[in-house]
Amino acid sequence: MYTLWIANKNYSSWSLRPWILLKALDIPFNEQQCYFENNKSSYEKFKAFSPTGLVPCLIDGKTTVWDSLAIVEYLAEEYAQVWPSEKTARAWARSAAAEMHAGFMTLRQTCPMNCAVRKELDEMTPALQHDIARIDALWTEGLTQFGGEWLAGDKFTAVDAFYAPVVFRAQTYGLKFSALSQGWIDRMLKHPAMVEWLASAITEPEIVHE
Repeated sequence: MYTLWIANKNYSSWSLRPWILLKALDIPFNEQQCYFENNKSSYEKFKAFSPTGLVPCLIDGKTTVWDSLAIVEYLAEEYAQVWPSEKTARAWARSAAAEMHAGFMTLRQTCPMNCAVRKELDEMTPALQHDIARIDALWTEGLTQFGGEWLAGDKFTAVDAFYAPVVFRAQTYGLKFSALSQGWIDRMLKHPAMVEWLASAITEPEIVHE
């Protein structure tokens, strides 16, 4: 059975992506959680199970897979349902997931994931609005082109998992999206795996910052 190492559910957007995918697709795994350190690096602690000292990290027997996108592709070799079955949808889903994996730095920095709080932004900068608009356009494209309740069709796949942290960010900071995109956000928030993650996240100890 796979072992997935994650950090705090309240804060770790990278951990959420493979975790939510495994849960949503009913792929068996053993969850191992290691909390971030307060006011200091967690590198040495995480290095005990992750070669980069970062999370998430998947262990499969003697195989170690780090990085969320690499984990998803590793899972896809055994579970075809990780990506859409149709070629065009699969290509779009992989492109959208890769864009999330590598981009939207203003959104990440301005709106860090914190599931337990609700707060108003001090300012909606042009750079942040640009990120939100691009994500909205991506979601609208997927929902329109593939005609399902999920981003790449009628089934939850890895592209939904990759944008799951944005769902919690939208809830925390009151980010505004189009009606079509908001419908997907609402469905995600009602998904049993998202509900489970949130319930655990809000009970975790808070990280103290100096």
